[in-house]
Amino acid sequence: MRKKMAIFIAVILVLDVFALGVIFFTRNTSNLNINSNAVPGSDPATTEQQELFSRVSFVAVGDNLIHKPIYNQAAARTANGYDFAYAYEKFAEIIAEPDVAILNQETIISQEHNVSSYPMFNSPVELGEEMLDLGFDVFNIATNHSIDCGEKGLISAINFWKSKEAITSGAYLNQEDYSNIPMHEVNGVKIAYISFTESTNGLSLPEDTEVILVRASEETRLQQRIADAKEIADLVVVSAHWGNEYTHEPTEAQRTLAQKLASWGADVIIGTHPHVIQPVEYITNPDGSKTLVAYSLGNFISAQDRGPRMLGGVLNFEIVINNATREASFENVRFSGVVTHYGYSYSNLRIYPLADYTEELASKHGVLDKTSDFSLQYLYDIMNKVIDKQFLQ
Repeated sequence: MRKKMAIFIAVILVLDVFALGVIFFTRNTSNLNINSNAVPGSDPATTEQQELFSRVSFVAVGDNLIHKPIYNQAAARTANGYDFAYAYEKFAEIIAEPDVAILNQETIISQEHNVSSYPMFNSPVELGEEMLDLGFDVFNIATNHSIDCGEKGLISAINFWKSKEAITSGAYLNQEDYSNIPMHEVNGVKIAYISFTESTNGLSLPEDTEVILVRASEETRLQQRIADAKEIADLVVVSAHWGNEYTHEPTEAQRTLAQKLASWGADVIIGTHPHVIQPVEYITNPDGSKTLVAYSLGNFISAQDRGPRMLGGVLNFEIVINNATREASFENVRFSGVVTHYGYSYSNLRIYPLADYTEELASKHGVLDKTSDFSLQYLYDIMNKVIDKQFLQ
């Protein structure tokens, strides 16, 4: 009896040990299955953190202002048409790297008109193609030069960009076209684009036109446009063509409208038109959110002839979306410079990142004829005076 009892107890112990082994093995296998999609060596907490937030990186630049020396140079660099690559090649990596690149296309591109310069601009189609090749994704086409070639020219310009499937804002063929708010989705974030111009240099579209060119004075339209965009997008980016030319200080009208745009729901406001840089700041809204405003990014490229106009701005920033609340925040906001450089009589005109520009180049700049104290330090002095140091890195 005792022997049988001992055998029975031994069997029970063996079964218990076996059961514990099965449980241990199952639990470890289960843990392996939970993390089967994780990258070896990755931190599960980090992966979870990444899933909680979506991130989009941006770069924005100012006026792509195509004077005659720029397109003549491009024509001379090819046997047929125009080749603009030389003028922009120093910026290829800077534009291509972020998720979204935004350009103010100051001069229109009408295939129905001859190429022309100041005061009534029209640029070659090869220019637009070069901008797309560089990596620009979004184009503001509402500027004071939008009607330089009349209604027909603006229609041609709109259709050119449509043929390239580019995102444009500010000018539309008709009400049906306008009703489709320009937007795209990047890294799971829906971004809408709104643009307007304060001036058209005294020109106007015909009274019976179907074409819509959004103006700064149409505040009711702008407010409704932003409200409509907020219904379908996570972010609203506004391009504002406004202010007084050649002044580093925003006008009272710029500041007042910026406050209104922010209160209506604009997340980012990118200013252009003055041809020189103006301050960057945050507007704090009543709900505690912030709107990033760059009042003017100056010229991306031009053939103007005064020192301050040789320095434009490059605005980089990241927007982080909380995927649970859809709230947006800014990270890595930084302002850097772009320098238009040319030699005697606008020869070899091209743009450089300010960080790569040299005193030797500055000493040979053709602008010295009009701005005798132009130098590398001259450019940094302007930037440090105009831009708050929190945005300079």
